Amino acid sequence: MGLSNAASGRPVRPNPVVNSYLALQKEIRARGLLERRRGYYITVFGVLLLAWAGAWTGFAFIGASWFQLLIAAGLGVLMTQFGFLAHEAAHGQVFSSWPANEWSARIVGNGLTGISYAMWQQKHSKHHSSPNVIDKDPDIKPGTIAFHDAAAAARPQWLGFITRHQGYLLFPVLPFLGLALQVDSFRFLLRRGPVQRRGVEIAILAARVLTVPALAFWLLPPGIAAAFIGVQQGVFGLYMGATFAPNHKGMRVFQASSKADFLTRQVLASRNIRGGRAMDLFMGGLNRQIEHHLFPSMPRPALRHAEKLVRAQCAQSSIPYTATSLVASYGIIVRYLNAVGHGLGSVFECPLATQHRPS
Repeated sequence: MGLSNAASGRPVRPNPVVNSYLALQKEIRARGLLERRRGYYITVFGVLLLAWAGAWTGFAFIGASWFQLLIAAGLGVLMTQFGFLAHEAAHGQVFSSWPANEWSARIVGNGLTGISYAMWQQKHSKHHSSPNVIDKDPDIKPGTIAFHDAAAAARPQWLGFITRHQGYLLFPVLPFLGLALQVDSFRFLLRRGPVQRRGVEIAILAARVLTVPALAFWLLPPGIAAAFIGVQQGVFGLYMGATFAPNHKGMRVFQASSKADFLTRQVLASRNIRGGRAMDLFMGGLNRQIEHHLFPSMPRPALRHAEKLVRAQCAQSSIPYTATSLVASYGIIVRYLNAVGHGLGSVFECPLATQHRPS
């Protein structure tokens, strides 16, 4: 006889997929892959800070010239890289002390990237717990782009043509992503309800958002100053959006009622991007999205070591593990979004969840 469920008296069958994740987690810990890498992150932050100081030094020396747009593009790249570090600190990857991670993420996120730590933490925590789950993952909520059939079907008819071709709109829209997140940051911080360290975040965020335009319009002609701000924000949004989009877009979408286990849901909803250590740097470790979602507190340098273990466990559990090139991922995303616009996207209910569900 099997074990008995106290509430129903029905036998409970062990879930081999859940057990396999627990075994994987144990091996990951035993290999020290969850140990913090403070020296690594301090080095990366130091290099980025030197580059940031160099960019502003160049801004001061170049003066009233359209070459300032090169500086603006460089600053947009650096904003994204600082965003990666804020994201990693928010996950507790940098320091063993949670307050140290929290304050690092708050200062870097608000002060160097222009995005509220409190807003990001609240939104991103929901995403990690329910990636690609309809009505639970804020990253696929209805908006400019419809990420699943139900969202596309709810669009008004006059937007039909745009919706059916929305895949082609993704990259033209991405440059506005950074600005949208900055606006959302202020809206979140100024809303009613509790927000931890609200005053601190508003002060840091306001200083960051106002200082750059003030410097640009003070030292540059109006036209160059406006272009400087536009290029910086555009590169920031495009780089960040082009980094985050391949992680989950075009992967499995789950109904809100889905009972898929943690390992299955996280792997099937995520995509890795091939490219080795160069891609680790370019995407801030988000290219190893599967490992990041399975072990959010794992430092960036450890993700590549975990990949082999995760691949092996997925093969053993018959869970498809997706990895492709960056360019190929963009093609997949565009085709998927166009398919959603035509009502041909897919919603996935995990068969393993039913197979191993207590009955």
